[in-house]
Amino acid sequence: MAEVPGTKGSKNKASSESRASLDEGIRLYGLKRWELALVELLTVRTEGFSPEENIELAYYLGLCYTKLERYDDALLYLEQVVTSGHDVLRTYQCRMALAYIYVITKRSRLAEFELNRLASSGFESVQLYTTLAYAAWTQKHFKQAVDYYEKALDLDGSNTTALNGLGYVLVDAGIDLFRGLRCCKKAVDLKPRNPAYLDSLGWAYFKNGDILEARTWLRRAMEAGPNLKEIKQHLKTVTGEK
Repeated sequence: MAEVPGTKGSKNKASSESRASLDEGIRLYGLKRWELALVELLTVRTEGFSPEENIELAYYLGLCYTKLERYDDALLYLEQVVTSGHDVLRTYQCRMALAYIYVITKRSRLAEFELNRLASSGFESVQLYTTLAYAAWTQKHFKQAVDYYEKALDLDGSNTTALNGLGYVLVDAGIDLFRGLRCCKKAVDLKPRNPAYLDSLGWAYFKNGDILEARTWLRRAMEAGPNLKEIKQHLKTVTGEK
């Protein structure tokens, strides 16, 4: 069949422009300009794209939507990357993102499914175990949460997310009040301005019966994170305010 004059050149130009838009979207994503990156990526026309380029586009769209907390949109693209199996590292990253979204949207069993798939494939990381621990905690599987946090600390004994999470679970569930307090103290020592860690330390003191220290640390937590509901609730409980 004879080619229509100019068709091939037009297709090549369109493909080149689409690749340029994809590259610009990736650049903006790297600069943490999520909204601008998303706008650029949504202009990409995929005619002439290879399967790898289509997955690359889906990958960055999924990440942008995740950063912008548009989780339903993010799931659509992240799942495309996971099911494609084109890139092991990106599959890992997208499963982690899926697990994060499932935890945030209170679908902890789905989060555990994604994370267990990673663990069974030989992927181990502090982030994987701390996310599994948080998912277990939201389902009130406290001993399982402790096990996961301990696995995270086996990989990195100074990880503040794991220290804080372990400490909070230990004191809140009444498993080991003194050890929980020590973990919370260490997390605050490493990151003294983190409101979540200050809150956990205040709550740990409260659970250990030291009301004065509990009030001190919870008030510091409130100063650092005045809009966090859990801190407000903990402070009301400790001070007896209504």
